[in-house]
Amino acid sequence: MAISQQLFASLGYHKTKISDIVREAGIAQGTFYWHFKSKEAIALEIIEEGRNGLLEVVAHGHRKSPGTVQDVLNSSERLFVELFDFSQSNRYMMEMIFKGIDGEESLKQAIIETRLKVEAAFENNIKRAMELDMLPERDPGLQAALLMSLFEGILSRWLFGPVSDGSNIRTRTTAELSKEMVRFEFFGLLGT
Repeated sequence: MAISQQLFASLGYHKTKISDIVREAGIAQGTFYWHFKSKEAIALEIIEEGRNGLLEVVAHGHRKSPGTVQDVLNSSERLFVELFDFSQSNRYMMEMIFKGIDGEESLKQAIIETRLKVEAAFENNIKRAMELDMLPERDPGLQAALLMSLFEGILSRWLFGPVSDGSNIRTRTTAELSKEMVRFEFFGLLGT
């Protein structure tokens, strides 16, 4: 699976052949087919594994009890540190999910579904914080879409962007990225 992720992300789905995967893995082609029906099947499993991992991390941000504004900020920072750490540890999988894959329609749909489910998980966390009166009543769907866009944008620049784009974003730690992202999420352009 790890080799497939790397090859799909670096070569592209269509250019990666099963023979490339088995050669890099040092296994026989029959062994591949013992576990996976096709190249599409392994790609779908990679996407599903990524979806499950992301949803598990986002679920850590679901509030069980009320707290102060500072609690919300700290909790959000921890959540995004976990998300960035997960993303860094699963770089090739995340590249497939967030940069897309030039593959079958089923793969494109699985990626869209993954992104929508992560956004829905953010929305669930936001709704819970509103129920606990930790956030003002707003449109949680819009808030989640904005948060997802912010996360995707920062993640893409940090993990996949050019090494030197003038922003030094690639040199930031997950803690630094999370702190700035949460500050922007809660205080916007004013930065107060």
